[in-house]
Amino acid sequence: MEQTMKGYLFRLLNHEELSREEMKTILIGITHSEYPNEQITALLTCLQMRGVTVDELLGFRDGILETGVPAILEADRYIDVVGTGGDRKNTFNISTTSCFVIAGAGYKVAKHGNYAATSVSGASNVIQHHGIKFTDDIDRLNRSLNEAGIVYLHAQLFAKAMKFVGPIRKALQFPTIFNLLGPIVNPSQPQCQLLGVANLDQMRLYHQVYQKIGIDYGIVNSIDGYDEISLTGDFKVTTKDYERIFSPSDLGFDIAKPEELVGGATEEEAAEIFDAVLENRALPAQKNIVLANAAFGIQVLERGQKTIEECIQIARESIDSGSALRTFRKFVELNS
Repeated sequence: MEQTMKGYLFRLLNHEELSREEMKTILIGITHSEYPNEQITALLTCLQMRGVTVDELLGFRDGILETGVPAILEADRYIDVVGTGGDRKNTFNISTTSCFVIAGAGYKVAKHGNYAATSVSGASNVIQHHGIKFTDDIDRLNRSLNEAGIVYLHAQLFAKAMKFVGPIRKALQFPTIFNLLGPIVNPSQPQCQLLGVANLDQMRLYHQVYQKIGIDYGIVNSIDGYDEISLTGDFKVTTKDYERIFSPSDLGFDIAKPEELVGGATEEEAAEIFDAVLENRALPAQKNIVLANAAFGIQVLERGQKTIEECIQIARESIDSGSALRTFRKFVELNS
């Protein structure tokens, strides 16, 4: 097998692209420990320097889903809300909080997440902080989805390939293709996704990826570099139907200050903001940011048939009526 990897590396050094099928083969080879770490390191570095293509990314996705544990959920339409991370902004858990607001509004959510890589608290940190036990037991997952409207899929239980590259990623210290894969390897393969990206290059890449996968999606980026709608300034949204730059005032929101988004220095502080939003006692800016992100998720679920103003109203009602909080409490009860 080593010879093949050598061939792939020579082609990459020669500025050639690898096919979707070749990338899938490489990923499966990695999970069978067929290549020495030095070669995997070289591969990841070559791809990162050139910039990964849509087919290369999809090939690794195919491999991860094939070698991983599937999560077959009993629902026709559900959404995942996730950020690529790596924006170094250390915001509170905006995507995760938004998921409970969307579920509180009566929609189905399959949130895929992991421990934090670059911030204090990732989705898995804040979920675990509330006493949740992660599981890949499909009956328990479906019960949570059916009774609470939301299920949490802890990435490490499903993507078996990730543990093979964990030490290499840690040693490299720079982002690799695996950072781009997180948002597209949800083992339940949702039909809808709201994705926050840290820059417009990523927005273009995922726009093409989602078109090839064939799902409904919204991709958001705040122009000042947040991988979510931060309301700190203008933000761009790309969906199947439109591409548009919004200002917070377009949605009736005030501009937020960066310090109002900070997730805190500890996991406890991050969890406190998460609780405060769901309990409707957060800073207005914190609540508004969650409303904005939840609203664009709802619009994706509604296939773009509702205006963003209507979707904000649905999200607001979820928090104001206590429905989002009840949803979260039910989720905790089912998953502890």
